[in-house]
Amino acid sequence: MTTAERDLVAALRAEVAAIDPPRRCCRSSESAGLAGAFAPRRRSIARLTLRLGRDRAGEGTAEVGRPVAGPAPFEWARAPEHCRIAYLRGRFLAHGSLSLASGRTHLEFVLAPDEGHNLCEWLGQLEMPATWRLRRGRGVVTWKSVETVITFLKVIGGGASLLELESRQVSRSVRGDLNRVINAESANLGRAVAASARQLQAIDALEADGRLAAQPYTVRLVADARREEPEATFTELAERLGFHRSAVQRAVERIERLALHPDEGVGKRSASSGASR
Repeated sequence: MTTAERDLVAALRAEVAAIDPPRRCCRSSESAGLAGAFAPRRRSIARLTLRLGRDRAGEGTAEVGRPVAGPAPFEWARAPEHCRIAYLRGRFLAHGSLSLASGRTHLEFVLAPDEGHNLCEWLGQLEMPATWRLRRGRGVVTWKSVETVITFLKVIGGGASLLELESRQVSRSVRGDLNRVINAESANLGRAVAASARQLQAIDALEADGRLAAQPYTVRLVADARREEPEATFTELAERLGFHRSAVQRAVERIERLALHPDEGVGKRSASSGASR
């Protein structure tokens, strides 16, 4: 990741860690989510650990440098939604890793193998489906969908930093769409230029062997218009000449076909005329 991307991830984690759950049950749930995290890993998590540690009745303040003393195991099935969110916030801070490298958003949790499977199921219940796999004996729960990652960060309380992340994603999406449009337009322009050059060559070939003058009036008009406006589309030529677009297209196709077959056109007509005489 670039320095700016790392700073954004750090700011987002700091904002989430600064959230002070209003309910005692949520504070207890977030403490359960922090279980297994080492307080010195990040200052924001250390402060959160100390703050939540003071709130647990019958437990002393967590010591910096030791793993967070876990409260009673979190019971997902019986917990209300606000406690589930607090628990997931703690799990993200303790075991979550967010990457924004190369414009790709990737969030994963690295947990015990059995918990990885459970967390994947729980996230699915919240309509944020994830995938999980075993990696070096650990359960890894992964999101690669930027929409799902942003939804999760919103749910756990992401603030201004999340807005910055969304803004970057929108800008990146707009740039991607713009590049695709430009590339498509460039390709269309290239094809149009090639087609126009081919048509002009066909017109010159028919004029050189005298067959252009023998073509119907409409074909000759279209040929003259194409010479005067080589970059014009069939629609623009039709509007200029007062023809239907299909008539212009048929005329151009006739010109190109005759240019590809030098034996068609005037020669055959002359021979047939002589025979009839």
